[in-house]
Amino acid sequence: MTADFRELVDLASERLGGAALWANDEFFAEKDNLLRAEPAVFVPGKYTDRGKWMDGWETRRRRTPGHDWSIVRLGVPGVVHGVVIDTAHFKGNYPESASLEATTAPAQATLEALEAGAWHELLPRTPLQGDTANAFPVHRAWRATHLRLRIFPDGGVARLRVHGLAMPEPRWLGRPGTEQDVDLAAVEHGGVVVAASDVFFGPRHALGMPGRAHDMSDGWETRRTRREGPEWVLVKLAAEGALRRVELDTWRFRGNAPGSAALAVGASAEGPWEEVLGRTPLLPHTRHVFDEELVPHAPARFARLSIWPDGGVSRLRLFGTPSRAGREAWSIARLNALAPAELRGELLACCASAAWTERMSAARPFADLAGLKAEAARAAEGLGERDWLEAFAAHPRIGERAARDARGWSSQEQARVSGAAAATLEALAQVNREYEAKHGFVYLVCATGRTADELLAIARERLAGDRAGELVRAAAEQRKITELRLEKLVLR
Repeated sequence: MTADFRELVDLASERLGGAALWANDEFFAEKDNLLRAEPAVFVPGKYTDRGKWMDGWETRRRRTPGHDWSIVRLGVPGVVHGVVIDTAHFKGNYPESASLEATTAPAQATLEALEAGAWHELLPRTPLQGDTANAFPVHRAWRATHLRLRIFPDGGVARLRVHGLAMPEPRWLGRPGTEQDVDLAAVEHGGVVVAASDVFFGPRHALGMPGRAHDMSDGWETRRTRREGPEWVLVKLAAEGALRRVELDTWRFRGNAPGSAALAVGASAEGPWEEVLGRTPLLPHTRHVFDEELVPHAPARFARLSIWPDGGVSRLRLFGTPSRAGREAWSIARLNALAPAELRGELLACCASAAWTERMSAARPFADLAGLKAEAARAAEGLGERDWLEAFAAHPRIGERAARDARGWSSQEQARVSGAAAATLEALAQVNREYEAKHGFVYLVCATGRTADELLAIARERLAGDRAGELVRAAAEQRKITELRLEKLVLR
């Protein structure tokens, strides 16, 4: 992490889609002002019917016990490393103190659903200073989608900045094996500009923001170097991948676009660097697209854009396909960052034993997929009969459609069963019933890649066993299923 958390992306930025959803009171000034991109301003002598106009969120003077609050949806989910509660221009009407909590919920969650959710503390109740950008580091946080700002007892806050590392939903990666190109530099995917030679006029994070620049301030711009150059920015890609298309946009930069640019990639921030786009002339106020010009290269984690001699670039799009190693590393980082309740939900889809899930949760952080599988095997050691029966009960009968298969994993695992002859399916249904009547739990077998006839033969053979032996065999099959589902969870 960077030494100053304020150099990280503002996850709550309205340019990313952040929104102040609810507030218990906004008598003097609206909650929507909290996330505005521009700094707060003060206009002397400007009043409304309710009082002095203020550029921020301001509640009335509280005459009853309690405090005021506002709930914010982050523009992109992520892990918070620090917050700025800016009381700019609030000198005699700022809150005495504030606290901040976070939770994870769907974007469309209602206020009632959010209030009933599991919140974890980012910032305990802490004193504030008036007319000050109050900056607070966050030392331990889980991945979050929503924040709740509490102010005590009342007052005004001009802006709320929430700096951290973006961690969106996994669907941004696309489906493995589909060769779907995604923007690996996009802020909303987790791309981040980690360093730049100069950011005198424009912020470097603008390069990965959605859409095109709304004006010349919405881009990365260096001072006039008065030397040969180059100036540069270093981008950490959202996931390791190979680039297949580059878009370099000088939109809005008419008299100060760079004369030329080049792009190189590397496995680390220190290089070595492999040039994928040689030094190429640029035009002002133009979106440049390069695809056939790119040199094929090994999957990379970092990209370095160089510009000559200086100037401004509004957007940098780096389209490519995440590698298998990139998918694995990204998914493992996500599992390590999930709030405990969210992690349990992910793990229960792999093995529905609560005891196994708790052991896995306690084993974080996971180093990689191999380490995740090893922890899964260790967590299964010593599970009792009750734990295994709990896991078995989550599986549908072989040949039957799962009542709840939101991820589609059971259907995938039994893919070769669905097309079986009607007589085979009826025989499977009968042996399922006989097995359950004899042993007291579902006939469980790792069905991946097996035909209905194979599964029927295995079921008939196992029907002859005793309950104790079948409990051991079913547990072994559950371990196989768990390992395959962990792979799906990570490499989806």
